[in-house]
Amino acid sequence: MDSTILMYLVRDGVTTGAIYALLGVALVLVFAVTRVIFVPQGEFVAFAALSLVAFEEGSTPGIAKLLAVLGVLAVVSRLYRARHDLPFRTGMLILASELLPPFVTLGLVQLLAPMKLGLAVSIPLTLVMVVQMGAVLYRIVFEPLAKASVLVLLIAAFAVHMVLVGLGLYFFGPEGFRTSPYADVNFSFGALNVNLQDLIVLTTSVALMAGLWWFFAATRPGKALRASAVNRVGASLVGIPTERAGQIAFAMAAAIGAISGALIAPVTTVYYDIGFVIGLKGLVAAVLGGLASYPLTVLAAFMIAGTESAASFWASGYKEVIVFLLIVPVLLWRSVASPHAEEDEEGDL
Repeated sequence: MDSTILMYLVRDGVTTGAIYALLGVALVLVFAVTRVIFVPQGEFVAFAALSLVAFEEGSTPGIAKLLAVLGVLAVVSRLYRARHDLPFRTGMLILASELLPPFVTLGLVQLLAPMKLGLAVSIPLTLVMVVQMGAVLYRIVFEPLAKASVLVLLIAAFAVHMVLVGLGLYFFGPEGFRTSPYADVNFSFGALNVNLQDLIVLTTSVALMAGLWWFFAATRPGKALRASAVNRVGASLVGIPTERAGQIAFAMAAAIGAISGALIAPVTTVYYDIGFVIGLKGLVAAVLGGLASYPLTVLAAFMIAGTESAASFWASGYKEVIVFLLIVPVLLWRSVASPHAEEDEEGDL
């Protein structure tokens, strides 16, 4: 391996690591607030990227229609759970809050998609759709299981993943797609060529992680999320709505996934099921970070991406195996070093 090849491998590792870091941070956020190991995080990435392809072709993305169905399911779920004490006004508020956003979004998407208005319209619309999907998935699936064990929540997350993969195949088909390049400009640094798209991925990722740090450190909603992550019961006792915290965490994770999907859409071919592998690598980074530390998760993500980049050169056929093997010694060490304790009934952290 000469220095030129090494520089290209480092470039690829840094670009890929920025995406893995975003997904890892999203997984840590969701787990810290809700105790859900959110396996379907990668589906947000795939759905966002494929929705941008649909917008580019002038067609309505399938997830806009999925949102309407999820809105109806959310109404049924909330009305059923509140059936014993449900004033008429509260029922009407539930109907309005759950049905208006997805159906308004569907109408807006159907109106604007055929116009092919470009990224200035398609990216915000995609972000709105995916964020709504994240929040409503929490309300339908995970909010009723808020006091369940981590194992039950993990099983539910896998079930959601399987459903979303099937829906992805139904809405987008088995073919792979990618959008047109956002910017086809190259910069030369000696023997190394860097595309402007790679710089967009890196700078956007850094800016987003800096924004998350500011949100958690300097805003009241961010501090409320941190309090919910530390102790759900204690947070509820001081007036923090923990159910709302779960919705916010899922919405933020969905937004991170949507932005990641927009970043990778022009640089790699996206299939309906690509989210699982990408999400698993983000999960490996989150586990290496202890599912608790954002800085360690980011460092682990770049380590994983660097390992993957090097493995693609030395042993391309085994690069996925090598990446996922990184998690084994960490799990073994945590199994030996961490004290074993029964989970309490309230599901507190």
